[in-house]
This record gives sequence, C-alpha cells and structure tokens, in this order.
Amino acid sequence: MKDTYESPLSSRYADDKMKYLFSQDKKFRTWRRLWIALAEAEKELGLNITQEQIDEMKSHADDINYDVAEAREKVVRHDVMSHVYAFGVQCPKAEPIIHLGATSCYVGDNTDIIIMREALQLVRDKLVRVVRILAKFAEKYKNLPTLAFTHFQPAQPTTVGKRATLWLQDILIDLEDVEYVMSGMKLLGSKGTTGTQASFLELFDGDHETVRKLDKIIAGKIGFKECFAVSGQTYTRKLDSRVLAVLSGIAQSAAKFSNDIRLLQHMKEVEEPFEKNQIGSSAMAYKRNPMRSERMASLARYVIVDSLNPCITEATQWFERTLDDSANRRISIPEAFLAVDGILNLYANVADGLVVYPRVIKKHLESELPFMATENIMMDAVKRGGDRQKLHEHIREHSMVASRVVKEEGGKNDLLERIANDPIFGVSLDDLNKIASPEKYVGCAPQQTEDFISGTVKPVLERYSSVQNEKAEISI
Repeated sequence: MKDTYESPLSSRYADDKMKYLFSQDKKFRTWRRLWIALAEAEKELGLNITQEQIDEMKSHADDINYDVAEAREKVVRHDVMSHVYAFGVQCPKAEPIIHLGATSCYVGDNTDIIIMREALQLVRDKLVRVVRILAKFAEKYKNLPTLAFTHFQPAQPTTVGKRATLWLQDILIDLEDVEYVMSGMKLLGSKGTTGTQASFLELFDGDHETVRKLDKIIAGKIGFKECFAVSGQTYTRKLDSRVLAVLSGIAQSAAKFSNDIRLLQHMKEVEEPFEKNQIGSSAMAYKRNPMRSERMASLARYVIVDSLNPCITEATQWFERTLDDSANRRISIPEAFLAVDGILNLYANVADGLVVYPRVIKKHLESELPFMATENIMMDAVKRGGDRQKLHEHIREHSMVASRVVKEEGGKNDLLERIANDPIFGVSLDDLNKIASPEKYVGCAPQQTEDFISGTVKPVLERYSSVQNEKAEISI
C-alpha cells in the first residue's frame, strides 16, 4: 500500500526470515504451541486433562482463525483472551482447559524469549558468513603493504590483509557475545500473576513440588533447558537489555568497518562493489559514492541508540511489573533485530565485493615511505663510518625541503633523490629504493594475519561448517 506508513526495515533492509520471526503469524502460532505444552505438562502432572483434548489442540495448532480472534478482540479489548476464545471455538472439547492457570505473560513473555533466541540464531549464522568472507579477503591480501594511519595521519605501514583482521576480530567478539547470551537464555515458564505461581499451587492442591516440576516440563517441551528461577509477572527486562547490547555491539563493529571502507574509497585504494547500472549521484554522473557503507553506518547508529530502550525499561519497572514496557518493547526489540539483519546483509555484500587497487596503494606508500625510511638510511650510513649527529642534521634538512615540495608546491616526494645526491651518505638511489622497499616496513603483519586466521578464525569456521554459504543480496 502506498497510502500508509511502512517501516523501511521491512520494505528495504531485512530478510524474509527475520521479518517472519516478528510477524503476527509467528507470534500466534507460538502462543498455541505454548498452550499445548502447558496442557500436556498439566496432564502429565495429574490434572484432569484428556489426550483427546490435547490432540484436538494439536490439530489446530497452525490454522489460526484470525477472523474470529479479531472480531472477539473488538469486544473484549484483550489480545490474549481473544485468541484463547478463537482457539476454543476450533477446539470445543479442549476449550475448558486452554490457558488453564496461566496469565497473559505466559504466552506473551515466553513467546518473546523464543523469538529472540531464534532471531539470534539467524544473526549468529550471518556473523559466521561475514567471518568467512573477511577471512578469505585477509588471506588474499596478507602480503600487500599499505599505508597505515594513526590519528588518520600516515604511520608505519601494515598490509591490507592485516587491516582486515581488525574487522574480523570485532566480528568474532560479537559472535562470542551472541553465543554467550544464547547459552544463558531461559523461559519465563508459568509463574502466574505476580510470579508466585499461586494459581498453579491451587490447581495442584497445594503441592509445591508438582508446581516446581511444571516449569521444567514446559521448558523441555519448548526446547529450553530451564526457566527463570524467580520472576515477577514478567521475566526480568534485564534479558532484553542484554540481547540488545549484543546487537549494539554488532552495529558498532559494522560501523567501524563501513567507516574504514568509506575512507579507503575516498583515497581510491579500496572500493565497495559498484554495479554496472548503479547511479552514484543524480548531479555528478562520474561519482561512485560508498552508499552501501553509508547505509551500514546509518542503520548502525539507529541500533546503537535503540539499545538504550531496554536499559531504560529495565531501570523503570515497578515491583512485580508495570505495563509501560509493552508498547516500547513491541517496537524497540523487533526493529533492533530487523536493522541488524539489514546491516549484516550489507556487511557481507560489501566485504564479498571489495575492489582493491594495488597501484594506488603503492603510490600512496611511495609518497610517505621515504620519511619513514630515514632512520634505516641513517643507521646504514653510520655502519659505513658516518657521523650519526651530522647524518641526522642532513636528513632533517632534506626532509623539511622535501616536505615543502609536497605540501606547498604539490610536487613529488624527492627525499630519496636528495639523500642520494648528498655525498655524506655515500649511497645510490637504487640502494635507497631497496632500503625503502615497503615489504621491509610491515613488521609481522603477514605472519600475524596467517596466525590469526589459522589459530583463531579457522576453528570457529570449522565449528560452524554447517552454516551455508548464501550469497549476500540486498534489496536496494
């Protein structure tokens, strides 16, 4: 529809799999799955629930009668009770025991946890794909010297591959965080109105041990190891802030990568992919703007700010619960996941199509390396019997003149020529060019890259060998 607002996260950025996880259909199917698990657990623990009732519920687990639920909600103004009613219409035999003893948060909160865990699984797999792509890039360019920067000022050279390991390392940290948070996720379980399980204690005639078993059985049926040991009416919103902190971390890593690519593209050393018919600028036809990297940075900024929402929600919940979290959570959690999904699509797409220009990289290196090579040049001259102090003063003077030529006249860095023409150094230009060979100034960068990929990255990729190599596509 063109006459109503639609979130760009759905229409432009996120994949169908992630969008489905936060859809109404996924939510209501999960509600029914939870009602079935509750009924089965209550039956196993001795309540008067028949297998016929459970089978009837299972037969309608996925064919949700939305029209009935929507009509009922207009009357009762309560989404959970509307769907309890709609499920009961389809399951007349089971109708008396659907949602037995539970509160709305039984389906609402447990569903949120289930969906967040499944969404993190999608995020995890996309992180693995990015790791795979960056590792391949780092391996390919591990030996290619490039000018490195501190304070965005030229510094000792590194290699293109070594620089990629810095991006890789951030993503691996994010992957560790995702794994850690997923490993500790628990269901709310069936805790009742204020978390005391009073309604279930009544159902089971005061048998506390049976009530304790109820949570464990439900967790197992839904695929979780356990439920939160204690809660108010809701699970602690600390979980939401923890999950979105991980998503924020991914956004931070992606933004750093995208900023580096934008700077490199400005220098014409490395470019993001640019398609044959892509338009870079409506006014300047020659331009190849880094629009995908800019989009990554833009979405990342949104996620980083959005991650404050659950922090504030957790901090402002009163006692066993208040409902001022609900509207915020309906927006902030899904949108964080949808945005990160889009970010990782872009990350994989850009990283997989990076174009490297070695000649430009070499040209930039050659413009700065003479200055960086002066210490080695001076030491070699000292070994041949030169006076260190006099050599230092000559190099200082030549460096200042060469610097003026570059900065004030826009000329080529001719420092090596000046040193070659100075008899105090007793060295030829060919010898100086060998001394200033870029490969001599990258330190351990190639070996560090190899060690990092073999020792750190490959074990991770082997652990996730089942994650498929899907081509990173973007919608726009």
